[in-house]
Amino acid sequence: MPLVNSKEMFEHAYKDGYAIGAFNCNNMEIVQAIVDAAKECNSPVILQVSAGARKYAKPAYLKKLVEAAVEDTGLPIVLHLDHGADFEICKDCIDNGFTSVMIDCSSKPFEENIAETRRVVEYAHAHVPYVTVEAELGTLAGVEDDVKVEFGKSSYTRPEDVEEFVKRTGCDSLAIAIGTSHGAYKFKPEQCTRDPETGILLPPPLRFDILDEVSKRLPGFPIVLHGSSSVNQEYVKIINDHGGKLVDAVGVPEQQLRRAAGLAVCKINIDSDLRLAMTAGIRQHFEEHPDHFDPRQYVGDGRAYVKQLVAHKIRDVVGSADVLDPVTKEFK
Repeated sequence: MPLVNSKEMFEHAYKDGYAIGAFNCNNMEIVQAIVDAAKECNSPVILQVSAGARKYAKPAYLKKLVEAAVEDTGLPIVLHLDHGADFEICKDCIDNGFTSVMIDCSSKPFEENIAETRRVVEYAHAHVPYVTVEAELGTLAGVEDDVKVEFGKSSYTRPEDVEEFVKRTGCDSLAIAIGTSHGAYKFKPEQCTRDPETGILLPPPLRFDILDEVSKRLPGFPIVLHGSSSVNQEYVKIINDHGGKLVDAVGVPEQQLRRAAGLAVCKINIDSDLRLAMTAGIRQHFEEHPDHFDPRQYVGDGRAYVKQLVAHKIRDVVGSADVLDPVTKEFK
């Protein structure tokens, strides 16, 4: 099975009330962990590449890793550009085999966002094979590679804008801002309450009223959530118990993401949680085996934690487990 775009995936996800996990990949071990978990769960998957990943690993290497994952697993896999900054970056990825791209002009004025998104859509949809395009309205706080928005300068998506935006751009999916944010420190302490027993910060709830209104205005249209790592506290604890200093790192509660996946959200982006899982495995390995120096040993432990995490996300958060036939790898 070749790489696919996101169109059929989202049609099934919307109809059956689940989402597709979109996991950021930066190296071989992360790609392997993600697709091994997806294969074990009989789930389709989106492997996405950020600007930081493109600088770190180079697009040609990442594309070959993803192609190897398709060959190894037979799964339907989307190779997606995450947060494409402009037309030229999106065009380069389309020309070099990406099957889906995101053009992120959410920080620009409304008309400029429409114009640049439309330009990418026209190029992507004319490509053979057809490449799907994700766009964004509203801005998320936090830091993810080259995406940096200060807290207090983010903005929720305005539901009254979405119909005009989708109609005029022709985009295939829309990322909206309903209270998620980038990074492992998604919320400031002053935004949260604190659990009196554990001391862990409890973040504010997502704005499901905005999601509901967007869904009414765009019936059947796939919605995307960025910044959706939950900052799983088990990995934070492992990191801190083995020399790390992650204080008040908190993410989006998984039960809220599962609720969103049962509504119009068809793609949920997860990056920081993968980094935390990888770091937890490596830190733990170094403390338990101070004599080791073979990267295959300590990175292998990190890979095992990432696989464990991804399998959990597929089964318990996005809800896409067992939607594929285990033999044919086609949608049931």
